[in-house]
Amino acid sequence: MESERQRLLLIEDDPQLGPIIRHVLEETYSVVLAVDGEEGLRLGLDGSFDALVVDRRLPGMDGLTVVERLRSGRVVAPILMLTALGTVGDRVNGLDAGANDYLVKPFEFDELLARLRALTRTFTGEGEAIPVGSWEFYPESRCIYSPYEGRIQLTVRESELLRLLAESPLRTFSRQQILTRVFEADEQPGTVDTYVHYVRRKTDRDLIATVRGEGYRLGQP
Repeated sequence: MESERQRLLLIEDDPQLGPIIRHVLEETYSVVLAVDGEEGLRLGLDGSFDALVVDRRLPGMDGLTVVERLRSGRVVAPILMLTALGTVGDRVNGLDAGANDYLVKPFEFDELLARLRALTRTFTGEGEAIPVGSWEFYPESRCIYSPYEGRIQLTVRESELLRLLAESPLRTFSRQQILTRVFEADEQPGTVDTYVHYVRRKTDRDLIATVRGEGYRLGQP
């Protein structure tokens, strides 16, 4: 399933590292690369980005100043700062300038992506997560995050079905129990099977496990 891409501004002056980071991030985000602080500030102030990644050491205007001016310009999108400086003082300075998180170079791209997922979920108000194996389910916003494809939106009934199973992960629910708790009184038991199919089709077949002769429970995808 194609997930909606968020816009991300990457401000990185390294002529080798910048394009590499952009290439990695473009698997998930729509990325704009700025190669100095002035350009990054100009682009960032238009407020159209869902997240920003800012290198601390930039030519001309450094990363701390960029972040401070973005916050002064009422840019509220989450900002992840990259740096080769790993001391506590450096991290505190970055956070005090207005960054939401700090990642020290060299770093693994998996960690960069994970940090950005966490920042954007918090910023967009997804609510509290319920882990489902390697997936993360946010019942308040009716969405689930795949470790492979990103954000997947569920319908009201799909989300309520998954929430029932996810909040009692060791319990097996009969079709009648699911029908009573999730669906309208006049629905037939086959409706449960239909919605289990819908959730599996959107996510992963192992997300909901079938317990033969009993019903359904949360799986471990």
